Amino acid sequence: MVFRLNDEIVFPDPRMGDEDGLLAVGGDLSVDRLLLAYSYGIFPWFSFRDWPCPAWYCPMQRFVVFPDEVHISHSMHTLMNKNIYRATFNENFEGVIKGCSEVDGRYHCNGAWLGEDMIKAYTDLHLLGHAKSVEVWNADNELVGGLYGVAVGSCFIGESMFSKAPNSSKFALISLARFMQRIGGKLIDCQLETPHLKSMGGRFIPYEQYLGILNPEGLEHLKSLPVEPEETLDDSEMESLNF
Repeated sequence: MVFRLNDEIVFPDPRMGDEDGLLAVGGDLSVDRLLLAYSYGIFPWFSFRDWPCPAWYCPMQRFVVFPDEVHISHSMHTLMNKNIYRATFNENFEGVIKGCSEVDGRYHCNGAWLGEDMIKAYTDLHLLGHAKSVEVWNADNELVGGLYGVAVGSCFIGESMFSKAPNSSKFALISLARFMQRIGGKLIDCQLETPHLKSMGGRFIPYEQYLGILNPEGLEHLKSLPVEPEETLDDSEMESLNF
């Protein structure tokens, strides 16, 4: 079931979404809506050229990396011991999010999702201290990789990463995991499975377990939209939105 959002800052119970995780369409990318969404593991994901409004996802199987389970291969150990790269945190959020948007021509690809509206929304979150970045620099002090995401409690919800040099995005993730180990961070939400992330220790956990770590009171305090026909989308409406 896919819900239609209006101007009210609420979401339906994420467990009522479609099998693929699509929960709702509509609403906006305001700070308040994004913060509510992320507190329940809901995230926006849509092609900014093809879809006229935000689409919101919340898969019931979450692909995550636990900081103390991050896998560092022999080749990555070797690279890290050579001190080829160094990592910083929140020093160049703008550079990282633009790198994620533009590297390898991503911005111009079909289905591109990280457009100007999304960049502005996450920059607003960053300025308020909610969105964070990890930067990877080479010996010439050039930004060659990184990642960004949203911090919720002791968890980090990753949004995107980029790499302009060999293994620099892996270096960013390892640096994040080690930092989270030091500060008691509990979980890195990768949102989607990739071979790259699976090789580094990513695995699936059920939504109930995930939400219990992210927001222990979440299942008891979900703000649900009424389940009425006019608040859900039928097949023809879904087709008109290119879903």
